Amino acid sequence: MAAQTDLPTSFDYIVVGGGTSGLVVAARLTENADVKVLVLEAGENQLANPMINIPAMWTGILGNPELDWAFLTTPQEELKGRILRHPQGKALGGSSALNAEILVAPAKVDIDGWGQLGNPGWNWDVLAPYYRKFHTVNLPSQENIEHLGLDWVDDSIRGIDGPIQASFPVGAPDPLTKAWIETHKEMDNLIKVDVFSGTAIGGYSSHSSIDPKTRTRSYAASGYYAPASSRPNLTVLTGASVSRVLFQNEGSDPVATGVHFSINGEGKEVNATKEVIMAAGAFATPKILELSGVGNSKLLTSLNIPVVVDNPNVGENLQDHAISAISFEVNDGVPTADPLLRQEPEPLQAVMGQYMTDQTGPLSCGSVASHSMMPITDVLTGEGSMAQLASLFDEYASKHGTDAAFDFVRSVTTDPKQASACLLMFAAQVNAHDDKGEYGGRNYLQMPKAGNFMTLCSLLCHPLSRGSTHITCDNINVPPAIDPKYLSHPLDLEVISRHLLSLETLAKKEPLAQQLKPEGRRNHETAYFHNDLELAKDYARTTVISNNHPSCTCSMMPREKGGVVDARLRVYGTKNLRIVDSSIMPLIPVGNIVTTVYAVAERAADIIKEDQK
Repeated sequence: MAAQTDLPTSFDYIVVGGGTSGLVVAARLTENADVKVLVLEAGENQLANPMINIPAMWTGILGNPELDWAFLTTPQEELKGRILRHPQGKALGGSSALNAEILVAPAKVDIDGWGQLGNPGWNWDVLAPYYRKFHTVNLPSQENIEHLGLDWVDDSIRGIDGPIQASFPVGAPDPLTKAWIETHKEMDNLIKVDVFSGTAIGGYSSHSSIDPKTRTRSYAASGYYAPASSRPNLTVLTGASVSRVLFQNEGSDPVATGVHFSINGEGKEVNATKEVIMAAGAFATPKILELSGVGNSKLLTSLNIPVVVDNPNVGENLQDHAISAISFEVNDGVPTADPLLRQEPEPLQAVMGQYMTDQTGPLSCGSVASHSMMPITDVLTGEGSMAQLASLFDEYASKHGTDAAFDFVRSVTTDPKQASACLLMFAAQVNAHDDKGEYGGRNYLQMPKAGNFMTLCSLLCHPLSRGSTHITCDNINVPPAIDPKYLSHPLDLEVISRHLLSLETLAKKEPLAQQLKPEGRRNHETAYFHNDLELAKDYARTTVISNNHPSCTCSMMPREKGGVVDARLRVYGTKNLRIVDSSIMPLIPVGNIVTTVYAVAERAADIIKEDQK
């Protein structure tokens, strides 16, 4: 990284944000030695930080002001007024530096849905090669393949030479992981195709972004930046906070010519001869656009910000995955991570010594390996559940009408071959109840109760609720007002509460049930539904938190339909300004969105190269 005193006055491209997408684009553009790229990242280079590199240490990063922007939402009306936290990576590599290392593939129907909203050239067939391009799937030993049920891996689909290393849990057989696979097998619900085929449905063991050779986190900084860091045409400044994009008026559309940023308390400007590329994430990208005069003119005028482009869609359409969970007490002797969460000295010392000696043990693994992409089913949710849910969608449509987004969500949620929830299992307890009234909902990582637990989670794949993120003043250092409006659409509550019922049923299925105490404790006295939908709904309102997948705040759609960028990722009403991060998604895909962030950034780099020919 160049010292700021050596900084040239101009570059071909300026990338605002050295996070997941920004480092992908910068690395790909600088493959051409004649292209000069500057990356400005507000966080620091944490490549040597063990808190980031040791896979299981991610929970210790959350809320750390040196590594996490630690955003908070506004009070959420449908969540009983709770304020939720939104971790975002404050480091080179962005949120890929602090996430739980889970790699979940999206569904083909999700990406095809992007094209159906008016984005030519965006569909599964176009984007699928970029999913393969960003990562390498490393298979474990044959013993582990059999234990984890990895017969779904398809060599013609899996990533084989991408920068991000993906691997599976290794070591002693884990009874819970095995029970997860066998239980789905008993229900005839194991996936039958590779997860990156776009059509996988059912249960499986997932990979994580962990390098199998070093058993360390593999993320954008280690996978994309580090190999490219010695290129003379790539300059990366950390601790550099961008406050606004600079524009010049030429003809009808203002031209982005550079950015204003601060580093070490000193303000600076730098020029871009080709493009300014926004990669600051779903909260910071619309924030910087608004501070630059691109956004809702009413908001900007109220804050005395000169209007450059009036587009009220900036910062709107915020989508995120809501998630809730139930913890079940396991039988004595079933290994879990609860002693580590309780910070018991002897187990902590043992696992730390194990990791330091040979990079094995609990600290070498990510958070969740047991997944299931699930529709509403009669087996888990009750007879006639899907028909009842379809009727609720039809009833809502007849009363309120529909739009393209509603029609898409209805089509996938009521399709028995598509996932409406991602079910997860991990070997530890969690309590999202805000009984202590702790600000920001931090207490779901409170000191766990005595005993060992297994947790089942339900993630709402296709929310209909739409939120927003907007600046409240013209100060770059003031966080935006983030209002995801969780469960504000009544059908979101109907879907997630039914999947909560399915968790209770799943825990009774064999052989998973054999791992649990028959009358064992749960995480909270309200975590007993007895197939009562109303109890599940109240539990959802009380416990839903963010799965930390904010997206869609600068959506790629026709401008008149709510868009901020076109299908080439160019910001409407401007020239030489593009966005490449999760904010461009028009619809949030299933599962953890980091895989799609990588794929979109890879494609964005190709689009930029094509447009410069």
